[in-house]
Amino acid sequence: MADFLFDIGNVLLAFDFEPSMKSLVPSSHPDPAELVHQLLEKKNDFEAGKISVPDYSAWALRILESTATEDEFHRAWQNIFTPITAMWKVVEKLHAAGHRLILFSNINGIHAPWIFEEYPAFSLFHGAVLSHEVGSIKPEYSIYEYAIREYGLIPDNTYYIDDLPANIAAGEELGFRTHLYRLDKHAAFEDWLPKHLVS
Repeated sequence: MADFLFDIGNVLLAFDFEPSMKSLVPSSHPDPAELVHQLLEKKNDFEAGKISVPDYSAWALRILESTATEDEFHRAWQNIFTPITAMWKVVEKLHAAGHRLILFSNINGIHAPWIFEEYPAFSLFHGAVLSHEVGSIKPEYSIYEYAIREYGLIPDNTYYIDDLPANIAAGEELGFRTHLYRLDKHAAFEDWLPKHLVS
């Protein structure tokens, strides 16, 4: 049996921050998209656990010039996801076949654990390496090394699926079997997997 590291964003759940975040901006503002761009500039620090949920929420509402409450911001921040059904079917098959499935994601304290409650299918995964808990983000080597230590991974027997080239490149350097996933090319992943999976 093999181990699988699955990214979450744009691999298991498609996401788009802009519509939901724009809904919090006053209707009179001339350029809501620019405020959303500013908001996302600190997302990496938030996902690395360097900014607390209350601090990020308060800062975000100031950036958006919003009168929303913290809870309203959280709901909008969470309301960005759409499950990628084709990939979840693959996850179900891999789980049924006995492979060990591990989430490996840059994510923050507003999205997790909320997504695990909202989408019960995450229970198919045997574990998770989440950036805001580990204190580093992909493609920093430290989060990959943490995953290897925490789950006793053998890179040559670990399949890593991610949608960002820099993250995949780091995984390749550490010896993982990798696939750069594209939602509009899901068939390419389904073609790749059986050809490379060592049973």
